[in-house]
Order: sequence, then structure tokens, then C-alpha cells
Amino acid sequence: MREILHIQGGQCGNQIGAKFWEVVCAEHGIDSTGRYDGDTDLQLERINVYYNEASCGRFVPRAVLMDLEPGTMDSVRSGLYGQIFRPDNFVFGQSGAGNNWAKGHYTEGAELIDSVLDVVRKEAENCDCLQVLRNPMEKFTGLILDFILYYSASKLAVLLLLFIALFADCVAIVLLSAVGDLNHLISATMSGVTCCLRFPGQLNSDLRKLAVNLIPFPRLHFFMVGFAPLTSRGSQQYRALTVPELTQQMWDAKNMMCAADPRHGRYLTASAMFRGKMSTKEVDEQMLNVQNKNSSYFVEWIPHNVKSTVCDIPPTGLKMASTFIGNSTSIQEMFRRVSEQFTAMFRRKAFLHWYTGEGMDEMEFTEAESNMNDLVSEYQQYQDATADEEEEYEEEEDQYQDEM
Repeated sequence: MREILHIQGGQCGNQIGAKFWEVVCAEHGIDSTGRYDGDTDLQLERINVYYNEASCGRFVPRAVLMDLEPGTMDSVRSGLYGQIFRPDNFVFGQSGAGNNWAKGHYTEGAELIDSVLDVVRKEAENCDCLQVLRNPMEKFTGLILDFILYYSASKLAVLLLLFIALFADCVAIVLLSAVGDLNHLISATMSGVTCCLRFPGQLNSDLRKLAVNLIPFPRLHFFMVGFAPLTSRGSQQYRALTVPELTQQMWDAKNMMCAADPRHGRYLTASAMFRGKMSTKEVDEQMLNVQNKNSSYFVEWIPHNVKSTVCDIPPTGLKMASTFIGNSTSIQEMFRRVSEQFTAMFRRKAFLHWYTGEGMDEMEFTEAESNMNDLVSEYQQYQDATADEEEEYEEEEDQYQDEM
């Protein structure tokens, strides 16, 4: 069984995480006490992906919850599903980072990280085949581990982006705040990414295959995500849920959960995960149709760069749905915007004393700015690249080998 260890940190990360477990519990038929209350064996077949089964028949989420202050933990505990988490997996400090990244990484966070890693190690050692560490994190906590980060735009976010550019395998970027309905939307998207691990389907995938297919170059691992159907509650009865409708919504620029317009760049790779009873032939036709009609928005030197999967079990309350993950060069818009805001403040050394006072050096800011500019340049380079340039390169390489 391929297991996922879910790690959530910071106020925003824990609020998204709490909503995520509500969504996953509903899909697997788990009630607020951890008991199974479902109506089909499929809910239990691969429940070990996200849950450990206790001796008393309760299902306990494989989750580690952390923060630098106790308030968020108290909020999760008092929530609807607060009692299903293992008490030992709540790890928190007493002071808080106060939106200061340096505190979260160098001082307060450095004192807490060993306790967090002990809990993570214990959970990982109990797994048969750990698939991935997955963590919604808050902006300046500074305790970055792996895989998924939910990023809120703030003053010196460039520091955090430097760390995840260097150490994370792949990152889905979502620009929003911790608000109820939005958190449910993010949770549905997160659930869609792992549905093939948890339920049977006609075209299956897992997170490792996803990473291999979506990351053509090591540094370009920042994804834009989307979810369909994305319809207001009052308009749902006026829209039909069909594969063409889901496809149209999924590729719509307004459907992206990141403040960047994919029409201003080109897709390096993309993945479409459909859920519900549908024809794989229809899915393949729609994906091919999108690529043919919008060929200018896909790089020509990566053929067939859209991966699709189909899972038979739809989300709770829907007949069918789809999750989108795209690796688009247009995400550099977001990096440029953060970089411009950072440069304007760093030039005048605004807010700098809060960070140097916690032990940071000014050179770290300069290095972070340089790394981000390099990342933007790399995205632009591959956006402008053409297949003809590659042929010229191959000709030059052949000529060089002949001379040798």
C-alpha cells in the first residue's frame, strides 16, 4: 500500500488542512469520531493511503499538525473533526513567528523543528511504502519539508520562494487567504490529485508519475492548479456536467488558483485528472482537441505534453469533476510581481531590522533576489525556445563531433 504523510503548518496551512480532512473523511465514509460510516467497500479498500487503523476500529489520519503558537491547534481540536487526530501529532510552540520569516526559520522554528521531525520520522517508519510527504504550509513559518505549499503574498516572500526553489520537489502555488469556502475548494483540488491512489479507475496515476511527467527541468517545478466544476451555488442547476464542459472550465484562465494568466505564457506540461463515470475515449479526444486548437499556448518541443487520468469515483455531491495541474511559463508573472515589491522595499532597507535582529544577514536577501531573477529568466528562456533552435543545436553538436 502506498501511503501519504500529510503535514500541515501555520495558521493558513492548518485551516486548509482541517477542511481537507473533512473532505477526505466524507469521501471515505469516516465520521467525526473516526468510525467508518460509509456505504461501499471501495471506501475501505485503500483507506490506508491516508489513515492508520487503530486497535479499537477507529481510523486515525496520518497527519502531523504544527505551528509556533497554540491558538491554531486549539482551533483545529475544537473543530468538527478535531477529535480524530492523534494527540501526539500536535506539535506547537508558545510564542509564534509574528509573520517574521527569520523567527520561523532561525530562532523559534529552529527550536521546534527537531520535535516535528521526530513525529514525522515515527509516522514514516510505520509506513510500508511511503509515497510522498504532503504539506500545506503558511507563508513565513520557515519549516519547509516537501511537495505542496500554499503561498500567501507578503512583504518578503522572496526568501521563502528561494528555499522551496532549492529544496522542494514540486510546488503547487495558490494565492489566497484562509477563508472557509475557498479552503473547501483547495481541499477538493488536493483530494483530486490523490484520487487515483485511493479509488479504482480506468487510467491511473500516482504522485511520482505526476512529478516525472510535469517537471521537464529541475528548477521549473511550480504548478498552477484548477478545479472544475467551479460554479456558484445558484448557477449549478443551469449547467450540465459533461466531459466537454469540464474540459472547457478546466483550461479557462479564470479557473486558475494563481494570480497569473496562462494566456501570457506557454504550457511546458499539464495534467488533467477526471473523476466520475465517463468514457476514456471522450477524455482523450477532448485533450487532443484542446492541444490542436490552442497549439500556440503549448511548447512545440515537448510533444503530447498533457497527461490525463480517469478515476471512477466522483467527489462527494458531484457526478463528475476534474482537477488540473499545469506547468506554465506564465507563472513568472507572479514571481516578477513579488520580486518588484521586494526590490522596492529592500532598496530602502524597509522592515530589514526585524530580520537582521533574528540573526539574518543582508547577503541572504541579495542571494534570494538573485535566485528569483534567475528563475524568471529560466522560465522566459524556455517560453521563447523553439524546436528549430534545438535542430540547430544538434547540427552544431554533430559538426563538433565530426571535427573531434
